[in-house]
Amino acid sequence: MGRTKPKVSEDYIVGLTDGEGCFYINIWKSSSYKAGYCIQMHFYIKMQEKDKPLLDKVKNTLNCGAVYFQKEKRINHCQCYRYTVSSYKDILGVIIPFFQSHPLQSVTKKKSFEFFCKIAKLVQSGEHLTKEGMIKIKILKSEMNKKAFGIA
Repeated sequence: MGRTKPKVSEDYIVGLTDGEGCFYINIWKSSSYKAGYCIQMHFYIKMQEKDKPLLDKVKNTLNCGAVYFQKEKRINHCQCYRYTVSSYKDILGVIIPFFQSHPLQSVTKKKSFEFFCKIAKLVQSGEHLTKEGMIKIKILKSEMNKKAFGIA
């Protein structure tokens, strides 16, 4: 029998994401696509080099994504590793359902995740293939990862 890979709890992943995670949308011009843009969705957690084993445990728990070295060139920053999920299938099938079942606690990450989900729905319905859909996606993206969200 094979050894089981070390994992972490779902709550740990939520807390780690609240502190060190990011939901990110990358958009770039591309004549290969109908609307003239390519869109890629990413979820990542970035940690110091010495904490790579924790990222491996997150990967083992979610059973998707990859952990890789991210060379840091900025002064006063240490070398880092990044756990990244960029596969659209894994974003839709693993990451979004995970955080819907295990809600984020921080207002900022929770809001970014909500916009991330709205963008995923637009992509899933094919709206990213139209100019109008890309406008909607760009507006939603502009609302993500802001330092402060107003609390009603």
